[in-house]
Amino acid sequence: MLKNITQGEQNLFLLKAMIPRNEPLYVWCYDADGKKKGTTCPELLQEALDHAFRGLGGLEKAQAYAALPESRVPLLIGSSIGMQWAVTLEAEREKNLLFVIGPVFYQKPDEKKLRDSLLSSCRAHGDTGWIGELLSVADKITVLSYSVFSRYVIMVHNTLTGQQLGLEDLASGMPEESDIQENTTGERNRLNIYLAEKALLDMVRQGNINYQSALRYSSGMSPGVPIEGKDPLRQMKTSIIVFTTLVSRAAMEGGLSPEVAYSLGDSYIQTAENSRDSGELSALATAMYHDFIYRVHYLHANPNYSHAVQKCCDYIELSLDRKISTADLAGLVGYTEYYLTEKFKKETGRSVSSYIRDAKIERAKMLLQTTDLPVSEIAVRLAFNTPNYFIHCFHDVVGCTPAQYRKVQQKG
Repeated sequence: MLKNITQGEQNLFLLKAMIPRNEPLYVWCYDADGKKKGTTCPELLQEALDHAFRGLGGLEKAQAYAALPESRVPLLIGSSIGMQWAVTLEAEREKNLLFVIGPVFYQKPDEKKLRDSLLSSCRAHGDTGWIGELLSVADKITVLSYSVFSRYVIMVHNTLTGQQLGLEDLASGMPEESDIQENTTGERNRLNIYLAEKALLDMVRQGNINYQSALRYSSGMSPGVPIEGKDPLRQMKTSIIVFTTLVSRAAMEGGLSPEVAYSLGDSYIQTAENSRDSGELSALATAMYHDFIYRVHYLHANPNYSHAVQKCCDYIELSLDRKISTADLAGLVGYTEYYLTEKFKKETGRSVSSYIRDAKIERAKMLLQTTDLPVSEIAVRLAFNTPNYFIHCFHDVVGCTPAQYRKVQQKG
């Protein structure tokens, strides 16, 4: 246990008791110089896991993160062998304490592949004495899905800092492994994977900046390209290269010039090839997808819209999961409701309410095509007052009910 612990650290150890015993997740405390101050990790594992954290570059990355002027969100730290940690800081930054959560694997590692990967990635550093230690305890390292691990990270961070962050606030984005356990070979699951991937690429073609939920859903459906290799890093690189290729093609279908799309895609692919860290690859994949989405989005932005109206349209696209009022939009751009209503109608040809309704219905169509969510759940996700009101609005815009639309799309 830590000596002279602060209130934040007391909360941290209280939180540790809330994590199920079958998912042992360790928390470590280091000072700014890298000295271990304490940990919840069993003594039997401490030395091996501490050496691995240092030897795989985790501590160096954590110290660099702590040195930033503002490190207000937790940072996911990957490694060349697929081992993951997260680091956060206590609210009282002057104490210069780093809190590290982990390590975990997102997928149970193969012993031989793990050994080969460790030797390959660490030989250049000279000090490989800790590799044997790590291999001897590798089967005791927790295996958690990305979604479960990230939730624990947010819980720890919020307890330490008093913040109320959500999963979208993590400093590294797309998960490398599936959020869904093992068996994804059934016919229905393969169809779901195809539909989820189709939704991701449709987002790119449309330049739809409200893509976060679709990205998380798709990431949870599939762990990427199922290629057997000597190390998990190679599989991640292959998956990101394939993903980048598909996204760049979808961007061209959305109007991005081939010169820009090919050049941008090649740049991201080369960066992925040069990477030796799974955390960097995760962040790279998310950055790449975001980059292509926004480039297509700006192409589709109406040049006749004023800055204020375009800002309102973007806000609507990003807020389809909540109720949006004209007052919200007026406050966003500093106009009175009356002035915004008139200006919006003049530039878009539609009232604010009909624009919001149509945007929600477009998102509903995507969800009906690419997921098997019940109609009632889609109504809730899009903040309609009742499922019946959603069905009524959908019929007014599309000409059929949501169930009829889904049936026709599935037949097609």
